[in-house]
Amino acid sequence: MKAVVIEDFGAPSQATLQDLPMPEPGAGQLLIAVEAAPVNFVDSLVFTGKYQFLPERPFTPGKGPAGKIVAIGEGVEGFEVGQRVLAMAEHGGYAEAALVPAKDAYVLPENVSSEDAGVLSLAFDTAWTALFEQGRMQPGDTVLVLGATGAVGNAAMQLAKIKGAKVLAAVSSPDRADEVKRYGADAIVDLSQPNLRDSLREQVYAQTGGRGADVVIDPLGGDIFDAALRAVAWRGRVVVVGFAAGRIPTIKANYLMLKNIEVSGLQVSDYRKRRPDILDAAFREILALASEGRILPGPRKTYALAEFATALDDLLERRARGRVLLVPNGAVD
Repeated sequence: MKAVVIEDFGAPSQATLQDLPMPEPGAGQLLIAVEAAPVNFVDSLVFTGKYQFLPERPFTPGKGPAGKIVAIGEGVEGFEVGQRVLAMAEHGGYAEAALVPAKDAYVLPENVSSEDAGVLSLAFDTAWTALFEQGRMQPGDTVLVLGATGAVGNAAMQLAKIKGAKVLAAVSSPDRADEVKRYGADAIVDLSQPNLRDSLREQVYAQTGGRGADVVIDPLGGDIFDAALRAVAWRGRVVVVGFAAGRIPTIKANYLMLKNIEVSGLQVSDYRKRRPDILDAAFREILALASEGRILPGPRKTYALAEFATALDDLLERRARGRVLLVPNGAVD
């Protein structure tokens, strides 16, 4: 089988596409033919060795692949060869076949394709946990989603709307308004307005009668986080899920006390290790909603496995609209 292999950390282009022996599943594992492997911002940290969870080299990167079961390891129950699954593996997805933990695999409904599952992967479980565990969102809350056109942002908008929130989508340009409203946004916050420190808060206050946002989902960090913190309602909750804008912000603790607000961080892989019951509940609901047509997996751009470096670069440089997927065993756009 062909697989992307990282032998030394560095730019994605330094990794190589290699022919490897087809693996056999061990105890507690499934072997899947990978039909869709999401390309994520965090993958750039894996390639460069900056991610907090890294296996021994050489290894194949790629979190959360979806595909068809071709072999089942000893002691695994509840799965059958030929079933399609979404497997929340920490690595191995950038390949034609992958060994994945059965405990982290979810059988896909018939009407949810592997590509759809690849779009849901890592984005919807992150958003679900950020909203309902860390953010404790309740019906009637106002949720401000930063990075609303990204994968986690899209997921957060849809899930918050389904659960009865008012959704404010922060976008880089008002031209993106129709796009985010299709996925649940009630109104936009225009990040291109001058004096972001004040203009973001003014826009949120205008949409909330001066109250502010009850929950903020932030995959961006940087100046946008700084501005959003000033737009949080009394007893509001900010959940940090990433730093795609580049700068890791700092917080003056007295500001948290003055407004009785909370800022928490989410590393969803830790939930998978420490509270798998919560992630199981998340995926049961996410896949049920997808099967019912209540959430839209959304647009995607597909790439051949050999194009992995281009796919990641297109994601980082925002040249690709929607989710970026590798399709090692399928047709590409």
